[in-house]
Amino acid sequence: MRIIGGDLRGKMILPPNGYKARPTTDFAKEGLFNTLINEFDFEELEVLDLFSGTGSISYEFASRGVQKVISVEMNPFHCNFIKRCVSDFKLKNMQVVHHNVFDFLEICKVKFDIIFADPPYDIDGLENIPTKVFNKELVKEGGYLILEHPDTYSFTEDPRFVKEKKYGNVHFSYFRADVFAQKNIKK
Repeated sequence: MRIIGGDLRGKMILPPNGYKARPTTDFAKEGLFNTLINEFDFEELEVLDLFSGTGSISYEFASRGVQKVISVEMNPFHCNFIKRCVSDFKLKNMQVVHHNVFDFLEICKVKFDIIFADPPYDIDGLENIPTKVFNKELVKEGGYLILEHPDTYSFTEDPRFVKEKKYGNVHFSYFRADVFAQKNIKK
């Protein structure tokens, strides 16, 4: 696994043996960031990465020069690995938080331009993540919640759903709060 873009392009991410996270594939990351680079000025972004796993998505954002990325991971082994990578890569714009994501969403008071969530595919409550994020009003106007999920889930009926992108077995569903408001105004 490697960082595919930005200042750290080509740097390897080498989790130790026994690491149980399922990282987003390089192919899917490339598709994700090709989409986002056309929609956002990265230097202006504040990003929240939920269920960070290896930290791969956080490193991609940090490498591309976002203002701030907060990486939330509950597993202490994974969290320590991410912290080591932040130190090794000298990422001043990245903060790692060791916390349960669902509890973190309850106490978070900051809004983000992009919230990326890559929960374990078998986690209880995966289908409720968009509602939890938007009920707490954590996405800035014009920003996205991007949820990585398996093909067994479809979010097309969610009123905040914008689009879905598929890269092999990886599915990204994009949500925006302002889409929900526009749909309600039209009724």
